[in-house]
Amino acid sequence: MNTKAIVGTGVGIVIIAGLIIWGVSERSVPAPQASGNSGSGRVLQVVAAENFWGSIVSQIGGTHTQVLSIVSDPNADPHEYESNSTDARAVSTADYVIENGAGYDSWADKLLSAGSGNSSRKVLNVADLLLKKEGDNPHMWYNPAYVNQVAAQIESDLIALDPSDASDYQKNYATLRSNLAEYQNRIATIKQQYGGTQVAATEDIFAYLAAAAGLDLISPPAFIEAVAEGNDPPADSIVTFENQLKGGQVKVLVYNEQTVTPLTESIKKLAADQGIPVIGVTETIQPPDATFEEWMNAELIGLQNALNANQLGQ
Repeated sequence: MNTKAIVGTGVGIVIIAGLIIWGVSERSVPAPQASGNSGSGRVLQVVAAENFWGSIVSQIGGTHTQVLSIVSDPNADPHEYESNSTDARAVSTADYVIENGAGYDSWADKLLSAGSGNSSRKVLNVADLLLKKEGDNPHMWYNPAYVNQVAAQIESDLIALDPSDASDYQKNYATLRSNLAEYQNRIATIKQQYGGTQVAATEDIFAYLAAAAGLDLISPPAFIEAVAEGNDPPADSIVTFENQLKGGQVKVLVYNEQTVTPLTESIKKLAADQGIPVIGVTETIQPPDATFEEWMNAELIGLQNALNANQLGQ
């Protein structure tokens, strides 16, 4: 990535309060889960490349897993993360590793290919599971259907690694599905109330969620893809984006708080000057001690508020 200033400060409409700054490679503490009277007593060592997948595996694994989420720093751009020796040791001894794939965390591929590692280690590459490849939009955790598919695979993988505790994994998975339903039902509500509304985003992190919510993402694809990849957008795409904002076509601008450049800052300012609500979203769970579904739900509440504010202002 190039030309990116790393900023973790929320802008626009504040959708998540009480930010807790954690460093990279913090251990996420699994929520207490009831364990059965019988089982292996084994605790699986799990490494998740990012904390959004780490939250999901931690909730399904409960007390049977010790989860290390490597990328969780709210002040860093996950695209630019560089692994270290601590990460390498954790991956080499892990029972289960989850990486996003599609080029998002290529450093994880290097760690997995280095050395022999745990001979019984299982690896979940989310992009491979979802039939995505490098060059596709890697922000797959913003697609609720993909999240459900990944959660189901994680349950299956944990049971394969630790069949003696299968009943606990099944119970925890059922609880997670119920918890995920809250934010996913909110997406359905947004689609029902605001489907077809024209919105814009500074990069393609919002594309999956916009589609799920039935929103019309009109910002130039060449612009949002270039920003996501750390490149300068084509000049004509910048002009088109600016004209969309000035012409009143855009009802809400979605802004990635963890990938900030002078250009995206100018786009955000232009939107604010035009009276367009601006909301921030993040690449990793914020605050880092929230669950995946709490984070998503908070962002969606911010989106609902922005869409409603625009509607009231018309």
